Amino acid sequence: MGTKQSGPPGVELRSGVKSESIRIKFMYRGAECRETLKLAHTKANIKYAERLRGEILNAIQLRTFSYAEYFPESPQLKRLGMQPKQHQMTVGDLMEDQFRLYERTLSARTLAVYRRIYQTKLKPKWGKALLSEATPAALRAWIGEMSVSARSIRQVLIPLRGAFDLGVNDDLIESNPLDRVKLKKILDRDAHEAKSVTDPFSADEIQAILRASDGQCRNVFAFAFSTGMRPSEYIALKWGSVDWIEHTIKVERTRVNGDSRDEVKTRAAKRLIDMRQGALEALVAQRPHTALANDEIFHDPITAHGWLTSQRVALFWEAALKRAGVRYRNLYQTRHTFASTLLSTGENLFYVAKQMGHTDTTMITRTYGRWIEQEDGVLPVFYERVNARKKTAAL
Repeated sequence: MGTKQSGPPGVELRSGVKSESIRIKFMYRGAECRETLKLAHTKANIKYAERLRGEILNAIQLRTFSYAEYFPESPQLKRLGMQPKQHQMTVGDLMEDQFRLYERTLSARTLAVYRRIYQTKLKPKWGKALLSEATPAALRAWIGEMSVSARSIRQVLIPLRGAFDLGVNDDLIESNPLDRVKLKKILDRDAHEAKSVTDPFSADEIQAILRASDGQCRNVFAFAFSTGMRPSEYIALKWGSVDWIEHTIKVERTRVNGDSRDEVKTRAAKRLIDMRQGALEALVAQRPHTALANDEIFHDPITAHGWLTSQRVALFWEAALKRAGVRYRNLYQTRHTFASTLLSTGENLFYVAKQMGHTDTTMITRTYGRWIEQEDGVLPVFYERVNARKKTAAL
């Protein structure tokens, strides 16, 4: 058993079987704290301990004392609600913890997107920064320097926000610093408008684009317009997902960056959609090209294989718009056009949300506010459900 001797005020000299140590005592935050210095009982060490205690008392009085700076390995830190210095986490450390959770909860495709965001956008700035350095002010300054759209910034912030939420749950930080960052107050108007505007095509523009296209390109464009599917969904679509009896299409896989997976963006994205007249005509026209292979429906006319990426489709899309004399909008606007057209003719919001692969109507009402005007609210034949036409014919 160890013994202790009195030293200067607040200093104890402790002796073990094979070692000696010096312990200093002081009051901090209303509690007595004791810290052991692994020092022999020499006059110089005892004097050092006395000076150290005096320095600590002075820092406490001036409110400049940092417990972790003086005693980075002290078990007292946890009792005081602090992280030991050696365990003070960086934002990068917290991101890695969050990714370990993501591996169990996210699809491989989404996980890959978030890791790419971390490596290219987050790690250079925040990878080695302490959590204490990720303040709302620092985050606002960083976001304000980004020269991308508000939508892109929100995408970058998703994994970062998730990591901060994890830090709050683990008592590493008191609150999520991003909760006090308002993008509308940081970004200029152009950033909010860039790339996020819903800008659907009119019926005349759709016809012009399809007239300016032929073969397999025309088929994939018509199908995109008449189903509202995401590009990553329809380039991965296989013939086995088409029900010719019930006239439905099962959305159950995606292809991103050449990688095909039997998974979709969200649970709601895995869905059964109604076949419309435009989609039926596109599929019938496509059958001679790829049906015998019984694999991907739509093929790149140059490679004679399934479209590798949606970016590849976009190259043909841009050329078609130029030939048609139609103002350029990106390929994703075919999806916006589908939703806007249905909504403009009074289609049920919940039905449209289900067809689009959304869990509720929130995204529908927020995104598709600009509806295409149709004469007398009549749905063009191109967008009519095939089953609805069959029932009408039977009456």
